Amino acid sequence: MANFPVINMQKLNGEERAATMDQIRDACENWGFFEILNHGIPHDFMDTVERLTKEHYKKCMEQRFKELVATKALEGLQAEVTDMDWESTFHLRHLPQSNIPQVPDLSDEYRKVMKEFALKLEKLAEELLDLLCENLGLEKGYLKKAFYGAEGPTFGTKVANYPPCPTPDKIKGLRAHTDAGGIILLLQDAQVSGLQLLKDGEWVDVPPLRHSIVINLGDQLEVITNGKYKSVEHRVIAQTDGARMSIASFYNPGRDALIYPAPALLEKEAEDEKKNVYPKFVFEDYMQLYAGLKFQAKEPRFEAMKARETTAPIATA
Repeated sequence: MANFPVINMQKLNGEERAATMDQIRDACENWGFFEILNHGIPHDFMDTVERLTKEHYKKCMEQRFKELVATKALEGLQAEVTDMDWESTFHLRHLPQSNIPQVPDLSDEYRKVMKEFALKLEKLAEELLDLLCENLGLEKGYLKKAFYGAEGPTFGTKVANYPPCPTPDKIKGLRAHTDAGGIILLLQDAQVSGLQLLKDGEWVDVPPLRHSIVINLGDQLEVITNGKYKSVEHRVIAQTDGARMSIASFYNPGRDALIYPAPALLEKEAEDEKKNVYPKFVFEDYMQLYAGLKFQAKEPRFEAMKARETTAPIATA
């Protein structure tokens, strides 16, 4: 099997641009995941994010995890646990409005750093969407515009820690799923692995690389590209040693955004073989369906949305 795609973004600025764009295209078409280096976010800033996240977990969340999750998960454990995950999490919202000032227990420094981190990631997400547009032959800004609802996109971060687990064969850090949204940017632990994706029927490790950002595509990009790019099932394996940190930021459509395959891509397909056309729906309706079916296959979700397809007219972008 080919190596997991690692892309040096610096090469987009020189003679190797075309080859690097090809790498990104291949990753989007065949992996649904890739890892980027030299992405423009300073390394010392990323180190600060990691340090403060680990300090916050130790101070405010570790004990709570032991009391609530660990005890419940391991109580009389006989078979595999399929209804919970071995993780400790909290969520930050950035767009359309930040909730960082309201999230309890965060130090002032941590609030400030996470706010700044979100701004850097938002910019990077939009740059990546434009690179995807270029590879797809869509006009610059098409995907960003497709994600816009009345208040712009939605953007939030899930901060997770996966503590050492005494029975990793019985419980997953995070059960297998595809991501519902748009494009996901992950700062993962550089020392402790655990993230895996499903490729050609096999689980493949996403390698921990210091100062990299892992990118994966969500269900909405699969719909907009009419299946040219696909969201990919992934999971987190619990480990017996070492706590794994994960900061995943989700750049998603606005809740009222109308999502549908890009007409320009459908036109191209019409020239070849007529392919199955993905559904058209309002993002919030998809999220309501996803909430109950996250850990199941995505195809029935797409079929369900097709069955109740919205009658709103398709705007041309």
